Amino acid sequence: MSAELPFWASLILAVLLVTAGFFALTGSLGLLRLPHFYSRIHAPTLANTLSSFCIVLALIVTAAVTEHRFVAHSLLISFFLIITSPVTAMLLMRAAIKRELQRREEQGKSSVNAPEVKLEGPSLPEADEEAKEAGGATG
Repeated sequence: MSAELPFWASLILAVLLVTAGFFALTGSLGLLRLPHFYSRIHAPTLANTLSSFCIVLALIVTAAVTEHRFVAHSLLISFFLIITSPVTAMLLMRAAIKRELQRREEQGKSSVNAPEVKLEGPSLPEADEEAKEAGGATG
């Protein structure tokens, strides 16, 4: 079952796999080198999503060339990777923000210097403008 790949397919696979390795290395270095949690989680999330997408594209090219058919499960894998990785990162960041705010409240620190963080409620610009107008009218 070892089929020879044509030169053009081998070239495409090599480029995709080297690109995937570059993205994975970049994301790992970002995880090690960036200063705080929020930037540390951002780098590997983006880079590893791109890396896994390149690997799945290489799998699709290999399957198309060797089996002479389109493999749908590869697209499902890439779809789930592209969806789950950013969502997981977002949930981790929200949990970290909530934990940091709770820690500040327990320590009794003033949140004057802390950035304003909304954990719930509408985050649309129209809702922010309405809240400012309502606050400006009463204050």
